[in-house]
Amino acid sequence: MRGYTLSKDEYLGRLRRVEGQVRGLQRMIDEDTYCIDVLTQVSAATKALRAVAMGLLDEHVRHCVRNAAVDGEDPEHVEAMVTEATDAIDRLLRS
Repeated sequence: MRGYTLSKDEYLGRLRRVEGQVRGLQRMIDEDTYCIDVLTQVSAATKALRAVAMGLLDEHVRHCVRNAAVDGEDPEHVEAMVTEATDAIDRLLRS
């Protein structure tokens, strides 16, 4: 079971809303909408995607990494999972 399994419907709903926002952005560009209005909507879509990413990361650490540590998995595997999570945080911060 993945860390986000219990929240899967919530994540799918959020991603569908983001998908709608992106379609709206395409429409705005097609209709030659004022630049600042388009940028405002880009910012909103970006924020929504970051919220999804942070939620997934939180659930990964609280479920997958914690369970690996608590279940006494191989310390090298637990360390690899921690490294994987910190790398994901780094990617999010750079994006």
